[in-house]
Amino acid sequence: MDDPEVQEQYVSMASLKPRKLLEGSVPRLIDEWQIAPELWDAIRFEVDHRGSAGQFILTGSAVPADVSKVHHSGTGRFAWLVMRPMSLYESGDSSGEVSLEALFHAPKGIEGTSSLDIDRLAFLICRGGWPASLDKQDDIALDLPKDYIDAVIHSDIKRSGVMTKSPDRIAGLLRSYARAQGSQTPNTEIAKDINADDETVEKYLSALEKLFVVEELPAWNPNLRSKTAVRTSSTRYFVDPSLAVAALGAGPSDLVGDLRTMGFFFETLCMRDLRVFADALDGHVYRYRDKNGLECDAVVHLRDRSYGLIEMELGGEPAIEEGAASLQKLAAKIDTSRMRSPSFLMVLVGVGRFAYQREDGVYVVPVGCLRD
Repeated sequence: MDDPEVQEQYVSMASLKPRKLLEGSVPRLIDEWQIAPELWDAIRFEVDHRGSAGQFILTGSAVPADVSKVHHSGTGRFAWLVMRPMSLYESGDSSGEVSLEALFHAPKGIEGTSSLDIDRLAFLICRGGWPASLDKQDDIALDLPKDYIDAVIHSDIKRSGVMTKSPDRIAGLLRSYARAQGSQTPNTEIAKDINADDETVEKYLSALEKLFVVEELPAWNPNLRSKTAVRTSSTRYFVDPSLAVAALGAGPSDLVGDLRTMGFFFETLCMRDLRVFADALDGHVYRYRDKNGLECDAVVHLRDRSYGLIEMELGGEPAIEEGAASLQKLAAKIDTSRMRSPSFLMVLVGVGRFAYQREDGVYVVPVGCLRD
């Protein structure tokens, strides 16, 4: 729809005779449909008229459609899919020897080998899961997330309907949010960081979420044996770790030189992949944290109420031991008379050669082995 040579004609046709644009072999894909949101109602009518599913695919950019021009919800005719950046498995950087779905069936043993070292992992964090980067030289691939952030700051945020006189304010917000990766930092703290009021921060963050730049992780609230208070705040994440790194102006060498910071961005990479895989399994990802500081980085919860507990560690035996102990401590607190026991406990690592199951039953899986 945004082909500059015919966009004006397409928009006019969508307004005057939209069914003309819907003719042709099916499934018929209409890209950047949000340019002419009137197509939504026309497609809804056409689906009813044809009486069969799978007729149309509507794809669009990060800028949302003007819903004021859509008169019907489309319930029963449309299904929504979130197109996330690619996981390491989809980009060919994971061997895919360990299936997340298979772990829900508690296999007695797993096998897998990862080729990722610390330098390659740092590059993958900074490159991100963007399809356009796969056939590019490394230095060019690293520029794509920076271009994405620039587009958000100078163009997309305005096109989303949020007016700002200061692109620097948006840039500052993105930097502050990047520093808050993996935390429950409140809006008030971000507001102080960029010298803005809470309402402005909330407005900007809402726009960034609609633009699919950030996607916060909801809290998990299990049934516990004790009356421990569970934190309900969402956790801050970009949809892809490369955007967080680009917002801070960092690169692979910066991450390798500061492994603690790299650990936060590695967590964002894992969260991206787990969300991709959970979507494929008809599940969701959550995070657990209670008032005593006990945490679980990710809880993958499927529709059938089965769930797995996951800790993320950059690597190293001490970190793996700590992650496994934390998982077992949480698992022991769950009231299994009121909900199922966890299907699996897994420490997901960045740098590790092999996937294996420990004697205590905890799986240790390099992210370079994982798939859905």
